[in-house]
Amino acid sequence: MKTANNSLLLYASMSATPSITIYSTPTCPYCKMAKEYFKSKNLAYSDIDVAADPAKADEMIKKSGQMGVPVIDIGGTIIVGFDKPKINAALGL
Repeated sequence: MKTANNSLLLYASMSATPSITIYSTPTCPYCKMAKEYFKSKNLAYSDIDVAADPAKADEMIKKSGQMGVPVIDIGGTIIVGFDKPKINAALGL
């Protein structure tokens, strides 16, 4: 986009970062790695402890078809496990 004086107007991001939800358990090392990765990128996320919430565990299974954690939902894209290339692709990084 150009302004009236023909200089380019740049935007840091054309769209907001998609919402991030991680279904995890307190003892899962890959869950911890995923959460640390999100923190390192200054990305906000919702953490759902499926060990403490059976209804959310069922929700996770319905979304992913998997019982293992982590299951990461990035704007509707479901990623099973800590798969950094898939996470980056879903985030547009």
